[in-house]
Amino acid sequence: MSILNQLCKDAINAIKGNEGIYTEEKLLKAITHIVRDGMNDNEIRRCLIQATLELTNDKEPNWQNIAAKMYTYELYDKIKNIRKVDNDNLYSDYYEFIKELTEKGLYGEYILENYSKEDILELEKEIKPERDFLFNYSGINLLASRYLVQDYDRNPIELPQQMFMGIAMHLAISEKQENRVYWAKRFYNVLSSLKATMATPTMSNARKPFYQLSSCFIDTVEDSLDGIYKSLDSFAKISKFGGGMGIYMGKIRALGAPIRGFKGASGGVIPWVKLFNDTAIAVDQLGVRNGSVAVWLDAWHKDIPEFLQIRANNGDDRKKAHDVFPGVCYPDLFWKLAENDIDANWYMMCPHEIKTVKGYALEDFYGSEWEEKYYECVNDERIEKRVITVKELVRLIIRNVAETGTPFAFYRDTANKMNPNKHKGIIYSSNLCSEIMQNMSSMKIEKSETIKVGDEYVVVEKVVPGDFVVCNLSSIVLGNVDVRNDEELEYVVETQIRAMDNVIDLNYYSVPFAEVTNKKYRAIGLGTSGYHHMLANNKIQWTEQEHKRFADKVYEKINYYAIKSSMKIAKEKGSYELFKDSDWDNGDYFELRNYNSKEWDELREEVHEAGMRNGYLIAVAPNGSTATIAGTSEGIDPVMSRFYFEEKKGSIIPKTAPNLSEDNYWYYNSAYTIDQAISVEINGIRQRHIDQGQSFNLYITNNYTTRQIMNLYIEACKCGVKSIYYVRSKSLEVNECETCSA
Repeated sequence: MSILNQLCKDAINAIKGNEGIYTEEKLLKAITHIVRDGMNDNEIRRCLIQATLELTNDKEPNWQNIAAKMYTYELYDKIKNIRKVDNDNLYSDYYEFIKELTEKGLYGEYILENYSKEDILELEKEIKPERDFLFNYSGINLLASRYLVQDYDRNPIELPQQMFMGIAMHLAISEKQENRVYWAKRFYNVLSSLKATMATPTMSNARKPFYQLSSCFIDTVEDSLDGIYKSLDSFAKISKFGGGMGIYMGKIRALGAPIRGFKGASGGVIPWVKLFNDTAIAVDQLGVRNGSVAVWLDAWHKDIPEFLQIRANNGDDRKKAHDVFPGVCYPDLFWKLAENDIDANWYMMCPHEIKTVKGYALEDFYGSEWEEKYYECVNDERIEKRVITVKELVRLIIRNVAETGTPFAFYRDTANKMNPNKHKGIIYSSNLCSEIMQNMSSMKIEKSETIKVGDEYVVVEKVVPGDFVVCNLSSIVLGNVDVRNDEELEYVVETQIRAMDNVIDLNYYSVPFAEVTNKKYRAIGLGTSGYHHMLANNKIQWTEQEHKRFADKVYEKINYYAIKSSMKIAKEKGSYELFKDSDWDNGDYFELRNYNSKEWDELREEVHEAGMRNGYLIAVAPNGSTATIAGTSEGIDPVMSRFYFEEKKGSIIPKTAPNLSEDNYWYYNSAYTIDQAISVEINGIRQRHIDQGQSFNLYITNNYTTRQIMNLYIEACKCGVKSIYYVRSKSLEVNECETCSA
């Protein structure tokens, strides 16, 4: 058993500052009941991993780091055997490694086409193998199973630092040749040090032959048979390559509406929702997971009561769509009535009927103009209304929220008021994770034409693309960055803005409409993970006043550096196509956010003169998987608990709050013990500095009443919050989308 003693000794030495808590004796005692005579070295190491995971708890969290180290060594041995490498240094011969994987069709040929052998040898010197040991157990385990390139037998064949360098090399391809290696090094260092993460599709697909790098897409469905099936086709193609999708169906006519003048012909929205549901199941992303889709509908749409119940467990199952995530787009008027006149009538109408009678689409307006037109429609006797009280609709919403965690909420008036590109469109809804908010419009399908090419007839379909939204995401890991160090924060922000801007030009677009919109607005979404981790690092309690001041300051700095970075790229590469007369150009962006210091005034003038590379800049995604890899807390959420067990695919893994220790123990409050009204207020404080949205969850217990939950929605509306993602309850198991875990 000498190998066991040596492994235990190495493991204990791996923990810094163990202070006598993590001892070789304790580990040997924990493992003796598992180890048997005749086990080989790998089997003993596997037992060691199991023992250290069993020892992990909130008082001794660093046992999971030992497990991570042992798992990494196991990964090394596995890859060494698969690749039949004799050399102990698996990170050597990087050029040959890339060449081998390219020949096997696992790496895209574009890497070798854009980097010389000398470039790759220089980049090999930049690789830091010791960073493989920055991961905790959950992080390295997830990275190995989902992100490292696998061979055709689904065995990992790539090491973590090779993955990071491969991603960096891909993202730097669009830079000038003389700067390419510099930016590849910079991208690598920020990513491999876990100070930032790219979105899951970028981390998974960059460097591969099929490189769909964007997380999520949003389509506006036209009210026609061709339009609906074109959107369905787009969703299938996007899902095939790992993308999730938000679908706005607010333009589709309601149940009983006429079709070609025949009354009562329309089946309404629900049958089409079911089609998207079935497509999500059928196009299952190479057997890894089902496709993911959120469907959005306006609160005033005539089919909203049925739509709210598509995931409910009771009722007619023929009207259910259990794999779709429903979302509701609320005007401010709805929540004003809920607060001040809850017994008032709420009128639901068919958008097709409104357009036929009034000549305009009600969903094309927002704010006071929308409210004026809404009451104009209400008072028009030619338009049929479905009427219930605000109270009844609120009860229906909250009953489904408590049962399923959905519908998601989108505050359309605030989103459009703060839209920096309102001069060119409107935002109808959000995406799958409720943080992307960009101009949207449906495509127009014109009549097909048959032409003869040689001896063959060809049918040509003319489609005028609308604004088909694309989400290009990355996140600053606030818990791994010193946010009080302005130089470090600016460096990370500038690096990420550059990387995401390059994604736009390098992306593989499975749907051509996505490329048109992406290159027109050049929209990106810089997010943040590790928010609670950051608070604990800085000894700030979630519920204290200092939290509000701190959040305001940090996110203002992030926004300032993001705008400055985009402006600098615009000087070098040109501004986005629709910059002129935008809020960026005319200064309204800065006025709306009360940015009036000398520093901001100077930046405003620079932006006006130089332009902006990106029409949209900041969006905070949920960061589930990538936060696990970075060893930090998810998105902007508080931790669920200081210590808990996570069950995935039959295995139970202990998880602790990030870098948990005696120093920060009491700064990690459970999400379910925090006053949610405080979280809503802080979300509003952050929102001032975020041009898009935040994937923001509410955490409730069984003690919450319907009125208390309603009051949180009302407060969110008043605080300028743009969306609410899940309402999470301890009694509810939420099936979360993994596609957008940026």
